[in-house]
Amino acid sequence: MGTINVLIVEDEPLITDLLKQIFKQLSEDHDKDFKLHIALDCDAAIQKIEQAVLGKPFDLALVDVNIPASKDMHILSGEDIAMELRNYFNKIKIIIYTSNNDNYRLNNILHTINPDGFLIKSDIGYKTLVEAIMKVVDSPPYYSNTILNLIRKHISSDFVIDNIDRLLLYELSKGTRTKDLPNFVNLSKGGVEKRKRHLKEVFDVEGKGDKRLIQIAKEKGYI
Repeated sequence: MGTINVLIVEDEPLITDLLKQIFKQLSEDHDKDFKLHIALDCDAAIQKIEQAVLGKPFDLALVDVNIPASKDMHILSGEDIAMELRNYFNKIKIIIYTSNNDNYRLNNILHTINPDGFLIKSDIGYKTLVEAIMKVVDSPPYYSNTILNLIRKHISSDFVIDNIDRLLLYELSKGTRTKDLPNFVNLSKGGVEKRKRHLKEVFDVEGKGDKRLIQIAKEKGYI
């Protein structure tokens, strides 16, 4: 059986040690040979990726979103590392996990990275991690409960909104004033007003204020 080359991008020793235990158990229970490579920050992860490009490609990666940025600030988080992995390794399977449960951020990860496994830390324990890894290795995807609920909300909704719509809603939810939105989204003031009118039609809150629009968008899992 071939070796499964695994990259773990994680800066918390307790989680790293837990993952080492899990992979040891999986090797013993399922006759799989996992070779682990550990990166504690973005710089170390990029170095590991460069080495794998010249040597044996990574088959599987487990990436914590919240890891220290690179020193040159070009790679800011685990999301950026996941994108690099997608760019370099066509067949890699990526498990993303995070403590962040902000729907806007989660939506972005689903759309830009399309991870094979996606977990919220508050959803998982030892058993869940074992299940997630084996599911992704053998037959992905695997989503933890919070991610599944977010996806179900979108499936049950006939709303179609794009990345600019989501960013506009997100900024409104943070309290950004309409006149300041062009500083955050690539739209003119007139374009912002047009988008807001369209969103109010989509969410069936025409004639009502931004507060109601934000409330419905939150209920539907978009922010």
